Amino acid sequence: MKTRFNILILSLLLWGCATKPSGTFSTTTKPMAPDYSQANAWAALPSKTDPADRAPDGLEDQQDSAAADVFFLHPTTYTGKRGDRLWNGPVGKADLQERTLEGPILFQASAFNAAGKVYAPFYRQAHLEAYFTKDTTSAKQAFDLAYSDIRRAFEYYLEHYNDGRPIIIAAHSQGTTHAKQLLREFFDGKPLQSQLVAAYIIGIPVRQTDFKNIPPCTDSLDTGCYVSWRTFRRGTKKEPEPAVVVTNPLLWDTTKAFAPRTLNDGAVLTPFEKVRPNNVSAEVRGPVLWSSKPQFPGSFLMLRRNYHVGDLNLFYVDIRKNAVQRVERFRE
Repeated sequence: MKTRFNILILSLLLWGCATKPSGTFSTTTKPMAPDYSQANAWAALPSKTDPADRAPDGLEDQQDSAAADVFFLHPTTYTGKRGDRLWNGPVGKADLQERTLEGPILFQASAFNAAGKVYAPFYRQAHLEAYFTKDTTSAKQAFDLAYSDIRRAFEYYLEHYNDGRPIIIAAHSQGTTHAKQLLREFFDGKPLQSQLVAAYIIGIPVRQTDFKNIPPCTDSLDTGCYVSWRTFRRGTKKEPEPAVVVTNPLLWDTTKAFAPRTLNDGAVLTPFEKVRPNNVSAEVRGPVLWSSKPQFPGSFLMLRRNYHVGDLNLFYVDIRKNAVQRVERFRE
């Protein structure tokens, strides 16, 4: 494996982009649309071997016997490395696929392979700069193009793979930007809502007003609901945003109760194979989740207070167990 998804390296990618999109968004330069009837358009499929099939030591991939499906939307990996000059990332670009597979598919999507069969489309993701640029028109067009792929992938999944099975929607960062729209279009007050086990929509603010009929989860076994959080180092001050929903992934509620690190079933950082139990505490504070500083080799060098890149990984085993429990409750 040429690269490792670890907090220090990816933090540099997320906040220190080397390149930005060239000019304004143009339909003449947009990458070719993926064909979701082809396995190579998917970062993860139950029918092929991919990083979402792996599990850290002591855990097992259980997709073969899983009673539910997981539709996973990966975060931005088109971050401004050399050559990343379009507004949307080409799905067939080899190094971009590698970043996606060895990063979020291995370290995030795999957290759900005990609860369901994992489906994760590659998509023409918007460049990271779309979140920060003053050219909001180009940014919206880039996000719209990305979502058009996700919609087509989900429609293909429903028609060819789902067969009425329970569904978990899981996403991080840009994936959550699109997952919110997907939930509104296909689930919120629609017949498909009856198949929704839960939505793990993490890393982007989710407000109580984002959905009309899908409520926040209030405990570890609620179904037909969603959980969401953004992780920052304990003590980080943020302006109050009362409408933002924040779930504590160690307690699975939205209260302000402090959860000590002894409740943390395990972080998975680097190497992927190692589970690190009792790694972080968690506490809802205003619009964000406070976490203690994670412990891993080299963590003393970690100076940033924004733990965005570790939103899932700090609570990897907790998420894994909870997803299984919600599927079991849903089937009851």
